[in-house]
Amino acid sequence: MAEAAAPRSSDEVAREIEEAGFQHECALNAAWVGARLAIGGLTFLFGAFVFAFFYLRSLNSHGMWFPASFVPPDQWSGALIMAFTLASALLQTLVLQRLKAGHKAVWMAGAALALGLGLAAAGVQLWQLTKEPFWPASSGFASVFTGATPVLVAIIFCMMLWLEMLIVAATRIPAISFIEQPPTFDAAFAVQRFQARLSAFTVVWNYIAVVALLYWFLFYVAH
Repeated sequence: MAEAAAPRSSDEVAREIEEAGFQHECALNAAWVGARLAIGGLTFLFGAFVFAFFYLRSLNSHGMWFPASFVPPDQWSGALIMAFTLASALLQTLVLQRLKAGHKAVWMAGAALALGLGLAAAGVQLWQLTKEPFWPASSGFASVFTGATPVLVAIIFCMMLWLEMLIVAATRIPAISFIEQPPTFDAAFAVQRFQARLSAFTVVWNYIAVVALLYWFLFYVAH
């Protein structure tokens, strides 16, 4: 017969609960720190292309920034990419508030639609890149455009993958847990960590939407 485990003292139980609470707080803080670091890193990434845009435009060496014979990208496709991305970010922000009010089904439906809009934005951008009437090195504008837009579409795909993982994670959490306090600490911690990750995603996705708006202005309006 295996020996029965010795009963734990009240001090050991209290220490275990305290450590679990500390780890939970660290997990919540990590979500927000990660979101801020992501925004900082993405700012350097996208900022490099914005700098290249204005630098090459100001130099305009040999008039090759935007030659008279250069055919720009289609304006309607740029507007669609920007509109889909903004709509996805706005929808996700709105349904997040409904989730915080306890309406899981509303968030699930809204998040699925936001996922579709984000994928549509990436799809239009990929389609546009295959249909451009210029070569990447045909002008200064073309060089920056064909460097910046694939990076943006890759980031959008990564964000949509993140959102899909959040949707899958939400299916494992009972809807009642978003309304009432779960009966165990583990269940309550799981809900709070999910909400922290979702809030962090929403902040980063809103930032990407602002970048999409900036890219639309630079590459389709102010070129």
